[in-house]
Amino acid sequence: MRTRVGDLRPSQLIFTYGVGATIELPHITGIVMGLEEWDTARLREISEERVLLAVRGLLGPQVERLCSPPIPTAQHGPNPLSAEDELVGVPVGTYPTWLRCPRCNTLAAVTSGLFELKPNRYRPDRTCYVHTHCTKVKPGESAPVVVPARFMAACEHGHYDDFPWVEYLHEGAACPAPKLRIQELGVSDSAAEVILICDSCGKKRSMAHAFGKENRDKMPECRGRRPHLRDYEERADGKACDEKMKAMLLGASNSWFPLTVSALYVPSAVDKLMKLVEAHWLVLQKAVSLEVLGAFRAIGQLADFGNHSDQDIFRAIEAKRSKSSAPEPGDQDVKLPEWQVFSSPDPARNTRDFQLREVPAPPTYRSLIKRVVLAERLREVRALIGLTRIESPGDFGETLEVPEDRRMPISRTKPRWVPASEVRGEGVFLEFDEEALSAWLRLNSVLKKEPEFRVAHMRWREKRSIPNPDAGFPGMRYVLLHSFSHALMRQISLECGYTAASIRERIYSRSADEDSGPQAGVLIYTAAPDSEGTLGGLVAVGEPANLDRHVTHALEAIRLCAADPLCAEHVPHLEPISLHGAACHACLLSPETSCERGNRYLDRNVLVESVNALGLSFFGRERP
Repeated sequence: MRTRVGDLRPSQLIFTYGVGATIELPHITGIVMGLEEWDTARLREISEERVLLAVRGLLGPQVERLCSPPIPTAQHGPNPLSAEDELVGVPVGTYPTWLRCPRCNTLAAVTSGLFELKPNRYRPDRTCYVHTHCTKVKPGESAPVVVPARFMAACEHGHYDDFPWVEYLHEGAACPAPKLRIQELGVSDSAAEVILICDSCGKKRSMAHAFGKENRDKMPECRGRRPHLRDYEERADGKACDEKMKAMLLGASNSWFPLTVSALYVPSAVDKLMKLVEAHWLVLQKAVSLEVLGAFRAIGQLADFGNHSDQDIFRAIEAKRSKSSAPEPGDQDVKLPEWQVFSSPDPARNTRDFQLREVPAPPTYRSLIKRVVLAERLREVRALIGLTRIESPGDFGETLEVPEDRRMPISRTKPRWVPASEVRGEGVFLEFDEEALSAWLRLNSVLKKEPEFRVAHMRWREKRSIPNPDAGFPGMRYVLLHSFSHALMRQISLECGYTAASIRERIYSRSADEDSGPQAGVLIYTAAPDSEGTLGGLVAVGEPANLDRHVTHALEAIRLCAADPLCAEHVPHLEPISLHGAACHACLLSPETSCERGNRYLDRNVLVESVNALGLSFFGRERP
């Protein structure tokens, strides 16, 4: 049965409730299905060549386009959607498939025949399942609404399954006709107070025995279930999975993590005609001849091109096409074009979606901060390429470093398109002085600090079975830039009214011995589908006097921490293994939606003198 059950914003279908994620509605819980079941007729293509190239490098050259999720034609108004729009959206399936009646505590699968779906067209969020034969219902009362079972099972390979209720309760013993019931002994809702009962054989077992490291070996083997693809994984060795099931609560934060690729739109053209061609590339790339281009003009597709002749436009299209086909997928560093444009801003490149304005560096820090560029308009495109469970992609550093056997695909076959979203916003770019930074990197105190982070980096990767554990270490240059970015983001969120989760960072860090040359920059920006991304408040922060004050306050705020001296004395490579030094939630850590590295490679000691470290700070004791 196809039934509309609720509404989501398009951006939520990429980052919060993407393919493979569960969506909890008031009465039912659904799981977003794989790409094969999406309605491709309503997809809107999004243009961003660098993201598309990066996606092809990860998923294969068959990926043709980036598309935003389908949305109904009529989004607003008091009237219900038309019959045509009623079923436009993203398909979800009932998951978990085990439901519990709150009146009689019966626990059974949705396929058992005990439950009936009751759709509500006018209030789709009230769609529910009811227990039609509940023994606790009195004559004349309505059938009670059932709720999803609150326990699930997953594994590190991305498999997701219903909790093995029957196997767990009977511990391998046979029960010809299990009839399950859940009994809650207390009001705390803890697993220890939840008892699973079989009314057929009288077996009882506490749910507390399903949780904890010591109990995982007693759980059944993972069946390799991929509910969003409606199948079970088949491996070459014949086993579905080599992990034990891990019990978790429904809706747990570690049950779904998106694997995404993102890039900022960076115009490559300078002259007006090429800018127009780039802006209309989704249409113009289909113009394979002058005749086709003439047809586009006849139907009004070239209204923005004014007096430019078809011949000139077609030559520009051919030049753009040859340039677009030159790089191979996976060849390009996604951030390199962004760095080149921010570090050498050219007003001639400004477009409707990309506007830069350089301003003087803050006076107090002019010897350390070389350039400040205000990004008055930005456009960011983000694409979903997969998902993980239990372990966050941030645990591995970069998307590319997530082992292939931990990446759960979003389609059964190689996809020809992937879900994407585009958001617009603004930001402030700061480029550090390379000479000052190089001198800081040569300090003995910095050279002694680097091995601590390197050892922690290697141990972190070894623990997660990442190949080449010594590879991918970003170095102290990155630690400095990343720590500064977090300090400034926290200051901005406190004084400028932006929520902490709405501010994001992009770190540009490369050493001088790399082929593309040194990079040392930080972009702090906000980009959202709503108005908060484009109100101009963040650009105002970058004005010289304002930025000077904000940097000073940011550095002063992290000089002392409420958790000192424990925070200042934290060493990353000691147990428990972490990838940050002097940093905690009271001084430097930010929401993980804001941080590109999952709050790793941070240390406020590299910015200012703390109670524990002297001679390590980049900004120096006297500067603030």
